[in-house]
Amino acid sequence: MAHPAPFDAAPQHGPRPLPLFLELLRSETAASPDRAAAAIKGLKAYQHAPRADRGPPMPVAARIGRACLRDYGGTGRPVVFVPSLINPPFVLDLSPDNSLLRWIAGQGIRPLLLDWGAPLPEESGMGIAGHVETLLLPLLDALGENAALVGYCLGGTMAVAAAALRPVTGLALIAAPWHFSGFPQGARNDMTSLWESAKPTCETLGYLPMEILQTAFWKLDPGRTIGKYERFALLDPESAEARAFVALEDWANAGAPLTYEAGREAFEDLFAADLPGAGRWQVTGKTIDPARLSCPLLDLVSLSDRIVPAASSTGLDTRIELSAGHVGMVVGSRARAQLWEPLAAWLSHLHNR
Repeated sequence: MAHPAPFDAAPQHGPRPLPLFLELLRSETAASPDRAAAAIKGLKAYQHAPRADRGPPMPVAARIGRACLRDYGGTGRPVVFVPSLINPPFVLDLSPDNSLLRWIAGQGIRPLLLDWGAPLPEESGMGIAGHVETLLLPLLDALGENAALVGYCLGGTMAVAAAALRPVTGLALIAAPWHFSGFPQGARNDMTSLWESAKPTCETLGYLPMEILQTAFWKLDPGRTIGKYERFALLDPESAEARAFVALEDWANAGAPLTYEAGREAFEDLFAADLPGAGRWQVTGKTIDPARLSCPLLDLVSLSDRIVPAASSTGLDTRIELSAGHVGMVVGSRARAQLWEPLAAWLSHLHNR
């Protein structure tokens, strides 16, 4: 006799946290019942949309604990892509026809994706710097040859530290925050208030649930959070645009929690105190300063990024300025021309010197 699946085995397509989404929906569409109806229609369509099978994960080139480097093939010297700890790493490999990593593997480059894995209960004291020390640096050592690094979002902040502590052939940053004082003060205040309310529970749990981080991101631009579901309601569910929306939203609503210490460090040491921008962030006891790196550096910065504003970047003059959203610069319709191709050209030149 077949038994019903356990309650938590049912597909959960979000948005996460759904109660907050519904609260934002009510506040953003209070004066427009038509908008509210459209957003709810889009929400229902998203939740019931078919999902493509992502297929098996790419082979593992190196593993340290729960983290590993996934090999996307290609040729030449390795380039390690370091994603943020927030959300899964597969935004860099969103779908077979929208994958920075698969495309770049065809350009004479060997990309390796760092998969952070899910934190273990005994790792609650591992901070952001601790992830660099305990996981990223040993993975680079395990390769047996110097690699270039490409860091996205908070992964870029962490990649700066790795480049300061290991010999690398080059460092490219994509929407990577460094001067956290460059975030709007209102957003930083909201982050502080959110952490003050969540900290006691997170300390007890030993981790920071992804829903708390999602709350912070949605409050940066609540209108956009609701508006994209209004627009999705108008799409043909079989269209490429609709499939791309579902794939991207599934990524945005997925992700393991952060360790407690990584959450504390993010809210207190980065957003509140801006230790990196103030020249006081240390990893393995060494103060990290991107201006002192000896390797070639490229900083890809979007002037229209609302999640990681351009004012928070390293400020170094070796940068390319884009005009795309924080995620759109990696997976949007203009991503190949704006980011993929310049990045591939820079990496090819780097390894052909």
